[in-house]
Amino acid sequence: MRKITAKQFVRTQSTSLWRYVVDEAIWGSLFWVPTLVGVGLRYFFYGFLLKNDGFFYVDNNVRIKMFSNVILGKNAYLDYGCYLHACPSGIEIGENSVIMHNSVIHVFNFVGLPHASIKIGRGVFIGENSVIRGQGGVTIGNDCLISPKVSILAVNHSFASADLLIKDQPLDAKGIIIGDDVWVGGGATILDGVKIGRGSVIGAGSVVTKDIPEFSVAVGNPAKVVKSRKK
Repeated sequence: MRKITAKQFVRTQSTSLWRYVVDEAIWGSLFWVPTLVGVGLRYFFYGFLLKNDGFFYVDNNVRIKMFSNVILGKNAYLDYGCYLHACPSGIEIGENSVIMHNSVIHVFNFVGLPHASIKIGRGVFIGENSVIRGQGGVTIGNDCLISPKVSILAVNHSFASADLLIKDQPLDAKGIIIGDDVWVGGGATILDGVKIGRGSVIGAGSVVTKDIPEFSVAVGNPAKVVKSRKK
């Protein structure tokens, strides 16, 4: 297993050693504080670390790495136990959006992937225990409903060579786009390279491997369009 140096560790946690020390000191002092007191303290102090458009709500035990690459819209809410890791191109969560408990929103990019980022629009609800991986770029439109335990995975691994370990082969990351007013059912998986058109519904447990047109209802593994919502 490759050894990780202290310099490499800091690089995966923050934008510089100084920011790492400041971020960790403030987070470590405040992440655990319960009730509205904690929400208020985190708003005040985290507001110096991340970009924001007004009052935001961060519940206790929320973990944020690379604060300076995070943008929170007005009235954005991060529920208990969420995890945000915002590598260079960052994470943006729009106003009035809700990220429920134990969800993971993760941009981990140290191999130069050009589109790595996660952008979540206005009025989006993301259910508990969901995972969004943004190495190829993830865009979620406005007013979407993402049910619990959904996986949105904008990254894949090449395995073309049988002579190399899979983990040593290149990443493939095309990106995922989810349009406005989309409902993704519980436990569904959205794979890399997919575009879901606005107004569509993805059935619970479905695996989306190809583009879904606007106003479609798609179900199954792999997901197939079973009807249109347009009359």
